[in-house]
Parts: sequence; structure tokens; C-alpha cells
Amino acid sequence: MLKLSNKNKSEIAGLILFIAGMILIMGIIAGEIYYPEEYSTRDNEISDLGATPPPNSVTYQPSATIFTATMVFTGIMVLIASLLLYKEYKNIIISTPIAMLGIGLLGISIFPASITPWHSAFALITFVAGGFSALTSIKIVRSPLSYVFIIIALISLILLFLNPFFDPHLGEGGTERFVIYPLIFWMMGFGTYLIGINKANELI
Repeated sequence: MLKLSNKNKSEIAGLILFIAGMILIMGIIAGEIYYPEEYSTRDNEISDLGATPPPNSVTYQPSATIFTATMVFTGIMVLIASLLLYKEYKNIIISTPIAMLGIGLLGISIFPASITPWHSAFALITFVAGGFSALTSIKIVRSPLSYVFIIIALISLILLFLNPFFDPHLGEGGTERFVIYPLIFWMMGFGTYLIGINKANELI
């Protein structure tokens, strides 16, 4: 019987994070493709794919189903990855922000933008947890990639908390994408690193 070692746990966590990042990107793109009304990445937030905010909230299919399914699957995957990373590293500073990221993604799927203030609360959890996940992952990742993750975390968090200064130039949708897309790049990069470092150790 194959025993799942710590090395296997880390590698599986990396694979899960990489696939979750792919699903997020492709899910968002698919939702935008099938959105029946005019959709602007500058003016429309990503969550509009699930439902638009009140008072005149509308839901368009199949974009809403694609968006919800994307957030559910990736939320569960990120939670599993955080558990595997905790089992290996026994470090809540690393695993907790990633777990909160997964919870935030699940919350976004359960509470679409039409349900306030819960959607906004879980969106904030997602963005903040994602930024801190990128930041705390440098406890595992070596330079120069660790410096890239620091930059990603700073870009995401700065645009999140200073969005009133960026919205006039990037739009609400553009600013949000400058927050979330770097986190997806981090997710895939961190996942690849976890896989690669284990493969490298096998050759030593």
C-alpha cells in the first residue's frame, strides 16, 4: 500500500493549487463569453457574472451557473490544499490564510452579489486572505520567486485598499481584476513551486 508521505502531501497540494488557478481563469473567461448582455472588464466586476448588485439585481444564465460552479470547486480545492500544507509544515501562518482564501471563494458562491452585505464580506475575505497567502508563502519559497510573491501581495493589497484612487483610471472591474488576477498567478506559481521542489529533492 502506498503511504502518503509529507512530500506527497506537499506535491498534491501544489497540483491542487495549480489546477484551481486554471479553473478560476477559465471559469471567469467562460462566464464572460456567455454573458448575454454587453459586458465590460473595465466597468463590470467579476461577481456580476453570478448576479448584479441590488437594487435592480439581475442574473444571466449560463454565466451565473458557470461562475458559481467555478467558485465552489476552487474554494473546496484551496481548502484541501491548505489542509495538506498544514499536515506537512505544521505552520498556521502559512496554512490559515490559504484556508481563509478557500472559505472566501465558497462564500462568494453561496452569497452572490445580489445578497448584501454577505457577498461583499466574503469578497473582502477572499482578497485579503489571497494577499496574505502570497505574502506568507515566502516562508517556503526561496528567492528570487519569493520576491515576486511579495510584489504580487503588495500589488493586490494596495489596489484593494486604495481602490478609490484607481477606479477612475481602471474602472471598478479593472481595479478588481488587478487585485484578483495576480493572486491567481501566485496560486499557480506557488503550486508549481511545490511540485518542482519535491521533484528536485528526488534527484538529490
